[in-house]
Amino acid sequence: MRHVPTFCAIGLAALLTGCGGSTTPSSSSPTTYSVGGTLSGLIGTVVLQDNGGDDLTLTNDGPFTFATTLAPDATYDVTVATQPTNQTCSVVSGSSGTLSASVSNVMVTCISTTAVTEQWMWRGGSAYVGAPGVYGTEATAAAGDTPGARRQPTAWTDANGNFWLFGGYGTDMSAGNVGMLNDLWEYTPSAGQWVWQGGADTTGAAASYGSPNSPADTNTPGAREGAASWTDASGDLWLFGGDSLSGQSSEQFNDLWEYVAADSAWEWVGGSNVANDAGSYGPPGTSTNLPPARTGATSWMDSSGVLWLFGGAQLNSNGGLAGVFDDLWSYSSGTNQWTWVGGSSALNTAGVYGSQGVPAASNMPGARWGATVWVDADGNFWLFGGLGLNQSGVSQQYNDLWEYSPTNSQWTWVGGSNAPDAAGVYGSPQSSAAGNTPGARVSSVAWEDTVGNFWLFGGYGYDQGGDVGDLNDLWEYNINTGLWTWVGGSSSTAANGVYGTEGQSTSSSVPGARQQAVGWRDTSGNFWLFGGFGFDASGEQQNLNDLWSYTPNP
Repeated sequence: MRHVPTFCAIGLAALLTGCGGSTTPSSSSPTTYSVGGTLSGLIGTVVLQDNGGDDLTLTNDGPFTFATTLAPDATYDVTVATQPTNQTCSVVSGSSGTLSASVSNVMVTCISTTAVTEQWMWRGGSAYVGAPGVYGTEATAAAGDTPGARRQPTAWTDANGNFWLFGGYGTDMSAGNVGMLNDLWEYTPSAGQWVWQGGADTTGAAASYGSPNSPADTNTPGAREGAASWTDASGDLWLFGGDSLSGQSSEQFNDLWEYVAADSAWEWVGGSNVANDAGSYGPPGTSTNLPPARTGATSWMDSSGVLWLFGGAQLNSNGGLAGVFDDLWSYSSGTNQWTWVGGSSALNTAGVYGSQGVPAASNMPGARWGATVWVDADGNFWLFGGLGLNQSGVSQQYNDLWEYSPTNSQWTWVGGSNAPDAAGVYGSPQSSAAGNTPGARVSSVAWEDTVGNFWLFGGYGYDQGGDVGDLNDLWEYNINTGLWTWVGGSSSTAANGVYGTEGQSTSSSVPGARQQAVGWRDTSGNFWLFGGFGFDASGEQQNLNDLWSYTPNP
């Protein structure tokens, strides 16, 4: 408000025009204010109104702002003028008192009004633990063929939308014969069939490295579990490290392999062909380095085709955790060089969280293995949970959510707890809320849906009561609103699988609680889940080979 001389009458006219009747406001007069917020869950078109007018037509999730701004001390009232087809949109924080600043916290959420289609379907494999593999004839599809039960295999999707599976710890062609595997399988969703494409049909197969950078039919990685993997633009698989057992002594690797789809052959690209290699750190940011051997690392690929690797674990000779990494690496296939980007060369480093929501060069997730990762539409990496060791060597699990920007090389602590072993906060099923969050956990399965939201299933961790064990809860993280929704599954540990009839989806079907499973997303947006260590239909807990699909609501 402009300064009013003491000899002027004070009233509405005086405040608007001043004593001299001027209509030009002074530089201290307030501006008008905008009204806006965030839309989520929309499929179709919605029309919003402010104060019964100023129509705003929206067709996509994300931020919105009404075109008409409002004067200071005015009021606003955001409503839905036209609902989308088969959806209902509701408004939260749509009105308040008089305006003293622009508004950006109006939240519009849309949900389906049609019958819920979110259902699990048991697609194949066994409803019991420990099932052997049915290999059939190599490179020949057959209806009865299937990989055996296993945990921690490596999975990827090729350029044609087919699913691939490599190795893990599980059962080979003979019931009860359990160990490390190096078998390679391809699954075609349209045909619903597995094909054994290579590797041994028995456990404990040794690697055949051949010559570096030379694909050959005789090349193959050795039997292992917990390898990191990537899929490049050509649909080729890149595989790094993992752990194996040699004479009942645990070994880790840092060898890098490419499976060349066009040649149907493995190529040893780099790293050591000897177990437990110490790697080389050198100065951070240089490209003459090699990550030390490890298992359970988290991996992703950026839009430029650069491979990224974070964390992982070293095991002692009996397979127990010896230490956990928090180092961040990138790999360029063009130069065949690793770069140590950040983190520590020491094991069991504590995290530096900083302020929640604020990126900083000093921020860094603590050392961990078995974390979950997604990549958003902007090319940023999102990291959730995992397991680490504190400075006393005690295992700790996390439910912290981090975002890493390759553009500025900075981590942001987005949500979850900065303390270990947090219990889950489930809220109401199918309802997002600011306080909801999955409990701390390790070895979950993750997907990204067709609109860019993140999904999380199971793992080994903490339920809503603070009990720890295998989980089968399903969560969705809306990247626009920053809210978690508990979609389904149990809020307690150790849930049995409910299989129903193979090939038929029902509202009661659900995979049993499990960890160390793998997943894919098909070209129709359905999620797929295979195996892991968990509970079958009768409550037995061991390795599984069941195959499931999940259809999210449209």
